[in-house]
Amino acid sequence: MNQPSRQKKTQSVEVIKQYLTFRIGNENYGLELSQTREIIEYSGITEVPLMPNFLRGVINLRGEVVPVIDLAVRLGRKSIEVQKRTCIIVVELQNNEQNHVLGLLADSVSEVIEMNDENIEDAPSFGANIRADFIQGIAKREDEFVVLLDANNALSIRELAHLVEAQLQ
Repeated sequence: MNQPSRQKKTQSVEVIKQYLTFRIGNENYGLELSQTREIIEYSGITEVPLMPNFLRGVINLRGEVVPVIDLAVRLGRKSIEVQKRTCIIVVELQNNEQNHVLGLLADSVSEVIEMNDENIEDAPSFGANIRADFIQGIAKREDEFVVLLDANNALSIRELAHLVEAQLQ
């Protein structure tokens, strides 16, 4: 007895992610929205002596001491000059099942965008002047590119701690 042949349907599930986009200098960057906690207006940072130049200082966020990283310096650019639209993007990252809260200094926040994997190119192996492991991908948006950062690598708690320790020695 012949059974009717069953065709397997392959369904591709389109995964759409949301990214918070922001500017550092003339460049557009994005972080997965799920890693961002909030955006706060820049209102001063308490400097901590003997810290590496990427660590601008700390802020008090509702009783929690949060280190603030100058993302421009971390990405190999010149330090951000505080202006009217300068803000701090508060992110929450997991490392060894611990949550770490960091503030990221940015020139300005742009918008939340939705992108699917088809619209994101792999990180280039050259040309972006940023370590390739810091980049999740490059998204094309209208006439501009948005560098999507891999926050877990660019803001690796372990690597940042090693850099702080090296500065103190």
